[in-house]
Amino acid sequence: MLSDWIPTLSLIFGGCCSNALTLEQLTHDYPHAGKLLTFCQFLLITLYGLPRFVSLKPYPHLKPRRIPLLPFLVQVVIFYSVSLLNNAAFAYSIPMPVHIIFRSAGLVISMLLNWVILGRRYSTLQILSVISVTLGVVVTTLSASAPRPKSRSTLVPNSDAAADPLRYAMGIAILTLALVLSGLLGIVQDRMYAKYGRPAPGAGRASKVAVAKNQTAPWEESMFYLHFLSMPMFFLMRNELLAQFHAISAGPKYDITLPYSPHYTNSSQPIWYFADADNAIITPGRLLIPKAFVPLLLNSITQLFCVAGVHRLTSRVSSLTVTLILVVRKAVSLVISVMLFSTTGVRAFGLWSGAFLVFLGTVGYSLGGVQKSILKEKPKKD
Repeated sequence: MLSDWIPTLSLIFGGCCSNALTLEQLTHDYPHAGKLLTFCQFLLITLYGLPRFVSLKPYPHLKPRRIPLLPFLVQVVIFYSVSLLNNAAFAYSIPMPVHIIFRSAGLVISMLLNWVILGRRYSTLQILSVISVTLGVVVTTLSASAPRPKSRSTLVPNSDAAADPLRYAMGIAILTLALVLSGLLGIVQDRMYAKYGRPAPGAGRASKVAVAKNQTAPWEESMFYLHFLSMPMFFLMRNELLAQFHAISAGPKYDITLPYSPHYTNSSQPIWYFADADNAIITPGRLLIPKAFVPLLLNSITQLFCVAGVHRLTSRVSSLTVTLILVVRKAVSLVISVMLFSTTGVRAFGLWSGAFLVFLGTVGYSLGGVQKSILKEKPKKD
């Protein structure tokens, strides 16, 4: 049982925490590159899944699925919208701490939606634990917040963006909508896995046998089709994607001297460039790599690990438990970010007090779930 959980939690806390660090680095310098960021993430995850879900013989076609295509369609629209909204909010002067605070409120939203839509009931301990985790993330975030230097983004001038209350309110509205949609997505996925593919407790060996027979797990199908079916939607924003790509390409570059120069060494003309000579990537004897490409690539790769962990988790537990674990992960990510990069504006007492509230709430929620299971089993024994 424990061996089944270790890979999942490692993907979430390792992949998602690394992803958050690269996200913060990229959006700090290019806050308006949210759509390009989303596109790169979706593209990499789609390419990763193609060999497992697409067959080329005798002609290109999708392999048989465990889950019908229809349940994915609603999820695709919601998932695509949530991803775009979360990344687009950076363009409205919403700092990373506020992002984390809002996403931590997803616990409360998830609990309310489960109660209203699915009629689920929660113990007093579970409710108090959710409140404790939410407060803990808020306290940790506020303690870790500090003034940030201006970004180097060349996409849209943002000199007075932070002082514009209407612009800030628009960003908050975007995050709020993303939060509600994310809660709905959790419920839709919860019901889909309950119907088509949630493994029973102790089913780890059966899952490994299925993998050995080249049968994909339901969570793998979900991860692939949510990203694969979303790809055509990016065609509608192709001009914005190109503009954002050219913008990060025009930023600071790593200048790498090539060991030899091609036969046109005496030429001063660029060998390959994106839009103009200023964006040259290869010139005689030199390789120029935009610095933004590195966090963009790392963010896309770590997103693959993060999403894999989240989908594995979603296929095993309820949507509220998934949200709880992800909120704890956000708190861990914030603490790591502060310890590694922050030098000013950090209040240690508040930081660790918030972390303690998160830990206390997590333990309380777990105990509340065990207590609830025991109460359910008692009538059966009687």
